[in-house]
Amino acid sequence: MQMEKFEVNILGCGSALPTTRHLLSSQVVNLRGKLFMIDCGEAAQLQYRTMKLSFSRLNHIFISHLHGDHCFGLFGLISTLGMLGRRDDLHIFAQPDGEKVFRPMLDYFCTDLPYQVVFHAFDPQKNALIFEDRTLKVLTIPLKHRVPTAGFLFEEKEKNLHIVPEMIDFYQIPFCQINALKAGADFVTPDGQTIPNERLTHPATPPKRYAYCSDTLYNEKIIPIIEGVDVLYHESTFCESRAERTKQTMHSTARQAAEIARAANVKKLILGHFSARIKDENVLLTEACEIFPNSVLASEGLVVEI
Repeated sequence: MQMEKFEVNILGCGSALPTTRHLLSSQVVNLRGKLFMIDCGEAAQLQYRTMKLSFSRLNHIFISHLHGDHCFGLFGLISTLGMLGRRDDLHIFAQPDGEKVFRPMLDYFCTDLPYQVVFHAFDPQKNALIFEDRTLKVLTIPLKHRVPTAGFLFEEKEKNLHIVPEMIDFYQIPFCQINALKAGADFVTPDGQTIPNERLTHPATPPKRYAYCSDTLYNEKIIPIIEGVDVLYHESTFCESRAERTKQTMHSTARQAAEIARAANVKKLILGHFSARIKDENVLLTEACEIFPNSVLASEGLVVEI
């Protein structure tokens, strides 16, 4: 059975100071061809092109917080989409000050945009549903940082049961009843015999879940929210030798990210948001793997299947 696409594209995984080694924070979640951007640091749109992602399939952008390394690329992207002739609305999810910051710039520089930019405010201190469509839910994850900050949980909705073709043929079930079987209904034959659904279907594929947590202090309160996710991206700005600096800037070490991953029973951990002072991120990976072996380093261009 072919797996439906659910992947994370890393556009940038550096922290506040731009370097030649890492771009600033930005990711794109690809769910069955629909693209959702998380954060939009400088150069995000250039890396977007490098990774050959489709601008026309991007309709929703989620901004974790209003520090420049997570949102300074947003205005340039909005302008570019206008020059490309976009017509569909672009939806931006951010804390309430998001529109206050960006709307004046749009009103000054982009008076002739051929599409609408729609801002959706959320409370970064609440774990709440902020987006939902036919296949996906996005919820906020309250984080602890120097400004109001939220992570995001991308969660597939429950899927339909899988039909057993041989049983459909055996009982000569009409095509018009297939959707009902996928939803869990039994089948009643023309002579009144009830065929239980479990004989006609296989269990549904479990929904996949991806959690994005950047930037934040070590925060055990997020553990119940991200419990059991397939993949967790957690900031790991510093190594343990800079633990004091970590507290001052309200970030996390790689070891702390791994402790969260272990406590939450996640399946895979991606380390990211690297300090420019870290010249070799393998020291972060080593520290994390001592606690949570299934850890990997983020890198620009990395594509992670969920």
